[in-house]
Amino acid sequence: MRGFDWLKLCTAPGRLALGKGYHLRLLRAQEVLEARREALELAQEGRERALCANACLVARFLRKGRRQAYVSGAAVLEALTVEQIQDLSERWAAFCREEDPGLGTERGRLEALKKAWSTRRRNGCGGACSGRSRRCLRRKG
Repeated sequence: MRGFDWLKLCTAPGRLALGKGYHLRLLRAQEVLEARREALELAQEGRERALCANACLVARFLRKGRRQAYVSGAAVLEALTVEQIQDLSERWAAFCREEDPGLGTERGRLEALKKAWSTRRRNGCGGACSGRSRRCLRRKG
């Protein structure tokens, strides 16, 4: 297991810095659905859907400081090239796979993450220690 993978399970999602004040963030499911709906409105032909979908996602995950870098997918299409949109989308997809282990995670890594999560040290509230003033003992193994 790679270092601190277990930490990703118990902390807020991170951000990926891109430089010049820009960063990527993870999206909630509702935001992805909204991006898909916006992309369907932008695309006039079937061949345009992928580019429009990526542009709408970029508008939602790309931030400059605390604000969105672009207000909509249409603004992204006007400001960036196809290659820039594709590059940002690929970086975001890789970032999502790294930050949010899910159904697509290989079984060995997922088992290691679950084991790390279940064997981490906890305070006395977890039910493992019942003594009021005693410290929890470290688990072996």
